[in-house]
Amino acid sequence: MSGRETVHASTVAIAGRAVLLMGPSGAGKSDLALRLIDRGAMLVSDDYTDVTPTPDELIATPPATIAGQIEVRGLGIVDLPHLAAAPVALVVLLDVPVERMPEPRTHVLAGRAVPAIALDPFELSAAIKVELAMRRIEM
Repeated sequence: MSGRETVHASTVAIAGRAVLLMGPSGAGKSDLALRLIDRGAMLVSDDYTDVTPTPDELIATPPATIAGQIEVRGLGIVDLPHLAAAPVALVVLLDVPVERMPEPRTHVLAGRAVPAIALDPFELSAAIKVELAMRRIEM
């Protein structure tokens, strides 16, 4: 399908909806993904994610070469169960300043605006903050 975009993001699904953790190498994408997986999320893709628009939504999928794998610093590549696809619900920006009381923001993926938040992925509460943000989003 036309319009597909590959983004530098680790993606997990919470309650079947995709959360894209976006940032450069070393930003904490995989680390935060692991903490979310430990709390019940499901891996979609690590490090890179394909985003494809459909008439109703954006769909996140893993590139075939890395499906079901996550890089764990200090351990290497680890195989994990994963979802083959999930509708995109939230973008978490890991490389922008975190505001104390932020205004609502969006991030454009494959030509569509997606709700977005900025977080420090290394805060102990980061995974909980992602879950709280997901509760605010209605699909």
